[in-house]
Amino acid sequence: MELHYIKQGAGFPILCLHGHPGSAKTMGVFVEGLSDRYWTLAPDLRGYGRSRTRSPFALEDSLPDLIELLDGEGIERCLVLGWSLGGILALELALRYPQRVVGLVLIATAARPVGNHPPPTWLELINTGLGSILNLLAPGNPLVTQGLGPRSLYRYLLRQHTPLAYQHLAKEGFWAYLGTSPLAHRALNRALARRYNRLPDLNTIAVPCLVLCGAEDRHITAQASLETAAHLPQCHSHCYPNTAHLLPWEIPHQMLADIHHWLANHGQVLGLSNSDAIP
Repeated sequence: MELHYIKQGAGFPILCLHGHPGSAKTMGVFVEGLSDRYWTLAPDLRGYGRSRTRSPFALEDSLPDLIELLDGEGIERCLVLGWSLGGILALELALRYPQRVVGLVLIATAARPVGNHPPPTWLELINTGLGSILNLLAPGNPLVTQGLGPRSLYRYLLRQHTPLAYQHLAKEGFWAYLGTSPLAHRALNRALARRYNRLPDLNTIAVPCLVLCGAEDRHITAQASLETAAHLPQCHSHCYPNTAHLLPWEIPHQMLADIHHWLANHGQVLGLSNSDAIP
């Protein structure tokens, strides 16, 4: 299907893939932070945001959608950056279409995703609902960042309950949650039920990879992300302390600096021009 997507910047193309729930707008940290040197494309995946469908689908159906997007833009090869579910799809693109992928940046994701999120309590659910509404009305206000937020389900998504992180939640996360279709939820649940595991296949990915994870991630543990990094032949990894699954909204500047540094160090291998790879 034809995907809605945001594109910005110029230069070497970087395909930015969001997680679940998510949308192109949730990748704004990367679109804004990388488009000064690169051409960034951030799609709404099938069943998310404005890429609506009425037909049931499997997660792997997103792969030909993404190839069609690249073909439509005349992109033969690109770097793929994926966050959470987007990182899993990035791995799948590299495995199934290796000729189209020059490198991977994998954030809070794993080839064998493992979580240790405890069952939610009623109090956490109530605080999450109240906190989300208050945060939507006044993003990053202290009643949420210092009160309801750390006592809600956000405690498992964030370790740094800063106004900046909650502003992202209000402006991007809340609407992405509402824009995630029931069909997308079903597709993810079916994939999880199959116990997705691509670790045995990662040795075939011959491109440079960067794995970034939060030490306190409860949705996809840091151990699972680092296990993936260990199975990738050409991989650099970094685990950030005191961060969780939403680490791009907790430490955006540090993450972007590390990604730019990695791109600069691997510019020749990735096929970037000297101007693209300025550190």
